[in-house]
Order: sequence, then C-alpha cells, then structure tokens
Amino acid sequence: MTLLSFPGGRAANPLSPVTVCLMATACAFAVSTLYYNQPLLPEMGASFGRSATDAGLIATLTQLGYAGGLFLFVPLGDRLDRKMLILALLMLNMASLLAVAVSTSFPMLAVASIAVGLTAVTAQVVIPAISGLAPPETRGRIVGALLSGLSAGLLFARTLSGFVGAHAGWRTMFLIAVGIDAALMAIIVLRLPRLSRTGSVSAYPALLASLWTLVREQPVLRAACITGFLMFAAFSALWGTLAALVARPPYGFGPDAAGAFGFAGIAGLVASPFIGRAVDRFGPRPILAAGGVAVLAAFLGVAGAEWHILPLLLAMVLLDIGNRAGLVSNQSRIYALSAEARSRLNTVFMTCYFLGGASGAGVAAWMVERFGWQGLAVTGAGFAVAALLSHAALGRRGQA
Repeated sequence: MTLLSFPGGRAANPLSPVTVCLMATACAFAVSTLYYNQPLLPEMGASFGRSATDAGLIATLTQLGYAGGLFLFVPLGDRLDRKMLILALLMLNMASLLAVAVSTSFPMLAVASIAVGLTAVTAQVVIPAISGLAPPETRGRIVGALLSGLSAGLLFARTLSGFVGAHAGWRTMFLIAVGIDAALMAIIVLRLPRLSRTGSVSAYPALLASLWTLVREQPVLRAACITGFLMFAAFSALWGTLAALVARPPYGFGPDAAGAFGFAGIAGLVASPFIGRAVDRFGPRPILAAGGVAVLAAFLGVAGAEWHILPLLLAMVLLDIGNRAGLVSNQSRIYALSAEARSRLNTVFMTCYFLGGASGAGVAAWMVERFGWQGLAVTGAGFAVAALLSHAALGRRGQA
C-alpha cells in the first residue's frame, strides 16, 4: 500500500480507520447539497406561484446537474491533483447555493439548482480515490464505510432542511448550506491525504473520449450502469415526490415532518458496512439481486401508504437498504476493473446512476399528479422489476 502525506509532512495511511471516517464525513457533507431541496419543494414552488409538479422539476434539474458534473469533472481525478480539484468544486458549489438562496424568479432558481448539482460531485472524487487503494478482499468494506457517509448525508440533509424550512424558510436553509460547505473545505484542507494521480495524463478531450472506450470494452461496467440507473430511479421516484404527497390528506404534513422521514436513512447508514462485508464474502451479484427484491417490496408497501403511515415507513427502510445494496455491489465490481481508470469508471457509472435519479423523479412527479400514491407505487415497482430482469438477463449472457 502506498503511504501518502497530510499537510505538514506526516506519513498517513489513507485506509486507516480515522482517515476513512473523516472521508466518510466529507462524503456526507458533500452529498447533502443534492437533497436540501427535497422536503422544501412545495414551499419553493409556492414562493414563485408554481404548482407541485413545477416544484418537482427543481429536484429533477438538480439530479441532472449532478449527472453533468460527474461527466465533466470527475474524470479529471485521473489527471489533476484531486485535492485541488475538490477545493475548486467546493468554491463553485458555495456560489451556486448562494444563487439559490437569493433567486428572484423561478427560472433563476432552476438554473441555480442545475449549478448546485453540477458542482456537488466531490464525494465521487473521494470515493474511488480512497477505496481504489484497498485490496480486493476488503474493498467492499471500504466502499460500504464511505457509503455510510452518503447515507448519513441524506439523513442529515433532509432532516435539517425540513426543520429549517418550517421555522426559518427555505432560503435560510441554502444560506446555512454555504456554511456547511465551508466546514467541508476545512476537512479537506486539513485531513485529506495527498492522492497522487494513478493513470491518465491525456488532454481533457481525450480523457472524455476515453469514457466511451470504457463503456464499449467493459461489459461489467455496462451492466452496473443499467441496474444502477433503474434502482436509483426507483429510489428518487419516492423521495422526489414525498413532500408533495404527505402534504395532502390524510397526512397534511409540512416540510419539517417531511424532512423527518429522512430518519429512514438510518437503515442504510447502519446497513452499509454489513452490506460491504457481504459483498466481500458472497460477491456482488447475489447482494445486488437481494437489493432489487428489497426495492420491489418497498413499493408494494407504498401502495398502502394512502391509508396508513406504517406501510410507508417500512417501505422507506426497505428502499434505503435495497438501493444501498445495489450501490455497494456495483461500485465494488467496477473499481476492480482498472486501477488506472477508477475516476472515469466511477464517472460513467455515477452519471448513469443520477440520470436514473432524474428520470425517476420526473416520471414519478407526472404519475403522482394524476394517480397519487398508486401512481408512485406503480412507477417505483416498474423500475425495480426492470432492474431485476436486466440483472438476470445480463448474468445469463455473461455480461455481469
């Protein structure tokens, strides 16, 4: 294992428990940026006289922006100093969050939301850099630990933004988010090891062109992209429409209560290390299949949420665990494909993953507007079934 250095010249093991914990915390803060808006969507739309469907567009645009940032910026982790890349992205993200907070029109809010997503990709530079250093027999555990940070970020973002939105307004939440980004910068400056480039020194256009080469030559990557797209589409279908649905009868919940549903993310937070160990022991394919079954079961529960909150709570726990199982499994297997291209492999996979999230949120917003809870249940179950069928078909053809 390569030993790197912290600022100040001390030798640092990038896989030590302390470093992994700090990087998981950094991932949590970084990914939070994507989810502050979800409990606040009805209030954000109402402040500009827009419908719930229009407000749902903000979540979709943020996810699309994130997919764009993955494609444009994450490959640079194979070419540039990763630490400087992360700090540059954080500064741009702070400016984007500020633009959301001071938006004076819905189009300005939409553009600023795209920019927030575009620059919120720092976790996807950290994760392949740290987990790629782990030997194959422990890679699932490291990925699981880092993804625990992502689970914590989802929980943190939704709970905090729901509370702040209810008591101080949605604009205040985005001003607070600027301060959280500043704290993240401090963690990166003080504690991120200097991670040397592992591969490409190609010019930027060639670096982007190489993404297609990876897709063409790596069947495991293609399989991961398909299942990742579909499983995160199902996940985002629920979270992109939840605030609007629970604002209706029989619940009538405000943004603070909608944000409190983020506590379901504790399930993924607790489960991620165990999922990682299971991937190390049994391999990614069976764990991914189990995750797909859990996601499907979750949306069978969503079908009963129109009448009682308990099926919804159970569904959210199953959905979080199932999606996490798929993510850990897919990332573990793609990081094993090429040490020289881990940032670009992650770029391809996570771009597809968040395009799935944008698609799921967009389709669900349309279905929920017309069919309510049942429309959401059908949408999420459809994505889950498609993921399971794709996983089975690609496995039979030897492509996964």
